[in-house]
Amino acid sequence: MTGTDTPDLAALRPRLPSPLHEAADGRFERHGVRLLLKRDDLIHPELVGNKWRKLAPTLATASGRAVVTFGGAYSNHLRAAAAAGRLLGLPTVGVVRGHELSGRPLNPSLARCAADGMRLHFVDRSTYRRKSEPETLAALLRAVGAEDAVVVPEGGSNAQAVRGCRALGEELGEHADVAAIACGTGGTLAGLAAGLPRGRRALGIPVLRGGFLKGDIERLQERAFGGPRGAWTLDDRFHHGGYARTTPGLDAFAEDFEHRHGIPVERVYVAKMLYALLALTEEGAFPRGTALAAVVTGRPFP
Repeated sequence: MTGTDTPDLAALRPRLPSPLHEAADGRFERHGVRLLLKRDDLIHPELVGNKWRKLAPTLATASGRAVVTFGGAYSNHLRAAAAAGRLLGLPTVGVVRGHELSGRPLNPSLARCAADGMRLHFVDRSTYRRKSEPETLAALLRAVGAEDAVVVPEGGSNAQAVRGCRALGEELGEHADVAAIACGTGGTLAGLAAGLPRGRRALGIPVLRGGFLKGDIERLQERAFGGPRGAWTLDDRFHHGGYARTTPGLDAFAEDFEHRHGIPVERVYVAKMLYALLALTEEGAFPRGTALAAVVTGRPFP
């Protein structure tokens, strides 16, 4: 690929729109709620779920340049970006939080990134926190020899990604009264809400502690659309201790859901969202007759 080439994203053959089907589940039905599963985990075997929707618009502008992005040691986003780089012939660099990891054997997630050709650059946590500051970012790009790179933020949430995720709401259309999604950086929710028809709303279940996400989503919609779009709410009660944390109760719930419905349940995001939807249903949060769509944003990685 030359510096003037544009990646042919259609060559990756994404499955769009992703499947939507009703899941018969008596725990929801006894409250008069229909549970729909929006299977974004089936969009692409390697660019799974919302990673395709978020990355594709930015990668389409890469024109052969390196892609530099950010994540922790178990980041699904880094894995998706590395796979995309391999499939599209784009060089990728992953800036990884935690300089202490640089001398250790790679965990399975980072090993997969490296196998897909991603160059890993480990930084200390203080520098990582300042990665969006212009001077720090410029120094990081110099350090990895990619000063003209396309920079993708942690989690992939930028204005292009938010506009790309608007299609998720458009695909759901009139099928769902409430569309629920697990949230990390908030970009998918920002786009989902914008794409839903009037009278429908998006529900976000943050998987991180802190209560900071509302402002981040508002800023993402401002950058993407110039202002607020769509109806959306957050429920911060279901992080189960924080990012990548789990509990015996959450694991048991996920295993039971897998057994009931025959789909693999990813633990970091999807399990927490599904757990929240059942809890909210049992609390009476959804009126009888509600069609509730759960967006399955990914699948478990080995």
